[in-house]
Amino acid sequence: MVLVIFGAGYSGKAIGQAFAARGQTVYGTTRSSRKAAALAALGIEPLIFDGETLSSEALAILARATHFVQSVAPGPEGDPLMRVSQGDPFLLMPQLRWASYLSTVGVYGDHDGGWVDEESACRPVSQRSVERVEAEQQWLAAAGKADIPLAVLRLSGIYGPGRNGFVNLANGTARRLVKPGQVFNRIRVEDIARASLFLAERGEGGIFNVTDHEPAPPQDVVTEAARLMGREPPPEQAFETAELSPMARSFYGENKRVSNAKICNLGFVFEFPDYRVSLAQLWAEKCCPAEAS
Repeated sequence: MVLVIFGAGYSGKAIGQAFAARGQTVYGTTRSSRKAAALAALGIEPLIFDGETLSSEALAILARATHFVQSVAPGPEGDPLMRVSQGDPFLLMPQLRWASYLSTVGVYGDHDGGWVDEESACRPVSQRSVERVEAEQQWLAAAGKADIPLAVLRLSGIYGPGRNGFVNLANGTARRLVKPGQVFNRIRVEDIARASLFLAERGEGGIFNVTDHEPAPPQDVVTEAARLMGREPPPEQAFETAELSPMARSFYGENKRVSNAKICNLGFVFEFPDYRVSLAQLWAEKCCPAEAS
C-alpha cells in the first residue's frame, strides 16, 4: 500500500501515523519545508505542495499511490487538487484502489437540535460549509467516473493531544458559553485515523459520519475538564453577551445531533465514544501540553 495524504496537518498526521504503524508507505504534503522533518519523524515522507503547482516529484508519487486522503479544505476558489488537476485528480493516480475526502458535519447546517444521519438534507449555513458541499460533490462525481471507492468522512469538532479543554483552561481561553438547547458532537483525532484505516482496509466507499456517540452542550465539556484538573471552571456566560469572531459565532448557528450508526454498523468501534472517556484518557496520559505550531 502506498498512501498519499494531501494536507498532513493535525488529522492528516494522525492518519499517516496509523497507516505507517501497519507498515504502509505514507507520503504527506505540507506547504512548509520547515515542517518536513517533523513529518519524517512520524514515519510520513514529506512532500511540498504550495496549493498551486504539483512538482514532478509529487506527480511521480501520485502515479504510485494505491490509497489517497484529501485533507485540504477548499476555499473560495474551490478544492486545490481539483483545480490543479483540471477537475479529474484520479487521472493522476492510475494505481489507485481507494480514496477518502475529509469533510465536516457542518454540511448539514442547522437542524434545530434534531438527529441527522448520512441521508439527511445538507443545508449549510456558513460559506465554508457551502464550499465543502461543493467539494464533496466534485470528489464523488470524479470517483464515480473513475470507478474508485471514495469514503467521504464528515467529521465533527476535532480534538485530542495538544488540542483540548485542558489546554484552553491552562492558557485562560476556556469559556462556558451557554445557549439553551445547543449541542455539539466531537471526535478524537485518533478515531479519525482509526476510521480511515478501517475503511481503507475494507475498500469501503460512501458517506460516513465520523463522530462521537454523545452530542453535548459545550459548557459541560469545559466543566468536566476543569473537574479533572481540580480547578474551578470559568463562570457561565450567556451566548448572546459573548464577544466572538464571526467564525466562532457561526458554529452556534448550527444545532444538531449527529448519528454515527452507519460506520458502527460496519463493525467499527470508537475508542473514545464520548467526551468523558476521552478527557479522562487525555488527563491520565498527560496529553495536555499545547501542540507546537
